[in-house]
Amino acid sequence: AAVRAALGRLEGAYALAVVAADAPDVIVAARRFSPLVVGLGDGESFLASDVPALLPQTRRVVYVEDGELAVLGPAGVRLVDADGAPVERPPLEIAWDAAAAEKGGYRHFVRKEIDEQPRALADTLRGRLAGDAVRLDALDGLDVAAVRRVFVVACGSSLYAGLVAKGWLERWARLPVEVAAASEIRYGDPVLGPDSLVVLISQSGETADTLAALRQARAAGAPTVAVTNVVGSSVARGADATLFLNVGPEIGVVATKSFTGQLAVLALLAAHVGHRRGALSEAAVAEIVGGLRRMPERVERALGLDAEVAAVAARHAHRRSMFFVGRGFGQPIALEGALKLKEISYLHAEGYAAGELKHGPIAMLAPGFPVFAVATAGPTYDKMRANIEEVRARGAEVIAVVTEGDTGVVPLAAHAFAVPAVRDDLAPFVTVIPAQLFAYHVAAALGRDVDQPRNLAKSVTVE
Repeated sequence: AAVRAALGRLEGAYALAVVAADAPDVIVAARRFSPLVVGLGDGESFLASDVPALLPQTRRVVYVEDGELAVLGPAGVRLVDADGAPVERPPLEIAWDAAAAEKGGYRHFVRKEIDEQPRALADTLRGRLAGDAVRLDALDGLDVAAVRRVFVVACGSSLYAGLVAKGWLERWARLPVEVAAASEIRYGDPVLGPDSLVVLISQSGETADTLAALRQARAAGAPTVAVTNVVGSSVARGADATLFLNVGPEIGVVATKSFTGQLAVLALLAAHVGHRRGALSEAAVAEIVGGLRRMPERVERALGLDAEVAAVAARHAHRRSMFFVGRGFGQPIALEGALKLKEISYLHAEGYAAGELKHGPIAMLAPGFPVFAVATAGPTYDKMRANIEEVRARGAEVIAVVTEGDTGVVPLAAHAFAVPAVRDDLAPFVTVIPAQLFAYHVAAALGRDVDQPRNLAKSVTVE
């Protein structure tokens, strides 16, 4: 009763655990706009803001909803509503393998999760490809043919996956797409309505800004689709439809296999919407599906660059600053590569559209300045080659990601990582691999805490 009375005076978002001096063996927990999950063990109970924190102890969880109280004590766990009435909610069994939360002989979880991407991609695609067609049963309740525009809302690496999705939705579904940081769109005044599909991407499903954007979209009457890795998470419970990544737990703070899992789900979504709208023929969908079916093997081959990337990373670990550049479907990977390097190595890195270098950033270039360029085959290849010649003329040292068999960029680069040939709009699946490996090996060479970088959290549950 005292906790309920106190909560009535609180404002804003919170997740609280309260212990009274006269009842030290009882914890009362409550939440508002912030995630809270109870783990149910054998004669013990746990509180956390995200499921992965509970995996070493239990896989049976109960989510606490806004306005509810969870009472944890010697007798177990009970939920009550704001009036004190009991709430009955069956526990949810998290189907993740407990071994996935162990390093399995790897030095770091991040390195393990980079290597898990071929299997994780196969798991994401499983059951969603029917012959040459895309099958997304989770979207059956949405009239995607009525959609006139798409808003993609996310944060961090998920935002860059959203930028790739923008290219797919525009090319395959012929829809106008806006990609916005959740922290910005929630304070803006976006024009949303029933014909606006809002796609919310959050690995944890508990990102505070993304959840606020979800409430904003629902208030405007816009249909919502969540893309998340966690069954039962807040974004999954709040959206009209949810597409789960199914990549298993990601323990490292930075996104690796969840990023490529997001790409896979978003590619399926874009192809599904394009076909339902009549913008993609069955033959065109079949080509995309064929490319996705082959992707786990292509990513496996890209991972074979590890030793080569490690050697180059060791040479550049002493650098203080670096650019990542790309065009078209390479630009979001440049942004993601720069973010990865910043997150786990603490080195300064900036990602740019390569064509923007001449509008200011090129002033930073000097002899030996490293530039990581995504320059695989496709419509922007010749322009990327010209950009590489520009930076090379200033003495910059180019590290290029190219397509196997490349002869145009390789002679210009100090180092070139050749990834398997795929269609240009699916290239992000393979081009991100050398960027991930490069960031990892630089950070490892510097002795950084790769799995738990300073100042970062896996689930950003605050605004």
